[in-house]
Amino acid sequence: MANEWMEALNIDRRFPPVHAEFLEECHHKGQLKPTPLILKYGKGGFNTLHQDLYGEVYFPFQLVLFLDEYGKDYSGGEFVMTEQVPRAQSKAIVLKPGKGDMLVFTTNFRPVKGSRGYYRAAMKHGVSEVLSGERHTLGIIFHDALS
Repeated sequence: MANEWMEALNIDRRFPPVHAEFLEECHHKGQLKPTPLILKYGKGGFNTLHQDLYGEVYFPFQLVLFLDEYGKDYSGGEFVMTEQVPRAQSKAIVLKPGKGDMLVFTTNFRPVKGSRGYYRAAMKHGVSEVLSGERHTLGIIFHDALS
């Protein structure tokens, strides 16, 4: 799918079929630090809108696993994404996944079909303020970071 996105957007970039080969590209560019992480948010915790690029080489998808139940273990703390719409204001997408849910989302941009073919829609993600309880997630980013 990553290669299909690059082709649709006329981007001269193809990803190898094996993750280890992709990590070799990261290491060649000095990106040696593994990026999977456990995130813990308590009351008042949040994460501003951002992109997890960490260097010149990045994979267009990442995922997050939700380890607590929304509305039971915590309140607030929604997963928020924004999509930059050309010549308009950004569109917000707010999700409340349940315990055990996994979300695959874009690291940087996604293709959107317009009247003249596909264009890049810039995306960011973050977490709204946790109002009560604790929220834990496992984030898996498929590229390594600069050390």
